[in-house]
Amino acid sequence: MNPSNSQINAFREQILNAGKNKTSLSIEGGGTKSWYGNVNKYSKLDTRPYSGILEYQPEELVITACAGTPLKEIEAALQEKNQVLAFEPPHFGENATFGGAIAAGLAGPGRITVGNFRDFVLGTRILDGKGQDLSFGGKVMKNVAGYDVSRLLPGSLGTLALLLEASVKVLPKPAASATLRCHVSQAKALKILNEWAGQPLPLSASCWVGKVKDGDGELTIRLAGASAAVKAAIPLMSASVDARELDPVQAETFWNDVREQKLSVFTNLAENQTLYRLALPAACGSLDIPKTSEDLVLEWHGQQRWVQADGDDATFSTLKILAHAHGGHATRFRQGSNVNPSAQRFTLLSENTHTKALEIVQERLRSAFDPAGVFATKRLP
Repeated sequence: MNPSNSQINAFREQILNAGKNKTSLSIEGGGTKSWYGNVNKYSKLDTRPYSGILEYQPEELVITACAGTPLKEIEAALQEKNQVLAFEPPHFGENATFGGAIAAGLAGPGRITVGNFRDFVLGTRILDGKGQDLSFGGKVMKNVAGYDVSRLLPGSLGTLALLLEASVKVLPKPAASATLRCHVSQAKALKILNEWAGQPLPLSASCWVGKVKDGDGELTIRLAGASAAVKAAIPLMSASVDARELDPVQAETFWNDVREQKLSVFTNLAENQTLYRLALPAACGSLDIPKTSEDLVLEWHGQQRWVQADGDDATFSTLKILAHAHGGHATRFRQGSNVNPSAQRFTLLSENTHTKALEIVQERLRSAFDPAGVFATKRLP
């Protein structure tokens, strides 16, 4: 499918008009992640009219599509060829788009093994704040032409440029998989996951769910890879933690619920609570989480932690200081209905050490791509 250039011209006109009127545009696809990031009330630029898979080369492990293409359409095309988006981007709704997934830059359970969305973006086509049609990267892994601007777009939440098209690397679906589950403390779960990560085991994902106060919980791990490797690892890993293997259907449902945040720990958010995300180094052990917290989820072998806690600024400040002290950072991910909607969601660069250079680079990038501030919605600080 080749979308018409008339739609690109319509986008360009909208961008140029916004520049002339000194206002900003909030880029949006299916709107399934509109709650993510700092809030804004600017006019929407809807990417959905620019949709379609432009090129898919299964033998080259590359797919190219327009930003407005439904994410489920891309995954269906890959499924036919037994291939996947290995980093498992969450949808958070039926209308999730390809461009929205890239802009959010979020990854699911598989991220710990294969890498982040940013690692898979090969090339992009964008419209900058001056209406210029620009292309970066290409459709092969070894492309070295020009600046690696394509890697800047994942996670930018539409604050840098309008993404038109992207080429991403895909991977074959694992030949075999199995999911194990056991009851274990948070401290032991972190210890054993750290040990397993350093061994030649087909460990592709992990998720510990438990309580902050007593540290007791349930660890679920996923094995994926060659059939022989998975088969050999099951008895070895099961014996070390007294784990049982889940039914394949039950396992698939669980990992989908983790990816889409449908577990009760994510959905049972009180009106005055916030779901915080802590990004931490691999060797980080158990943390002294504020006692106002209740449920805790550890993903990516403990490198991503989800905490339910009070939604006030004092709690956020405490968690930011705690994460920063261990070499990480904290984010307000989801807000309860009674939490100030305009509250700061992200850790500011200025709150971290050694970020002066990053602040300068960020400002120069935004100035180069968007001098009129067309995409300056403040969704990112």
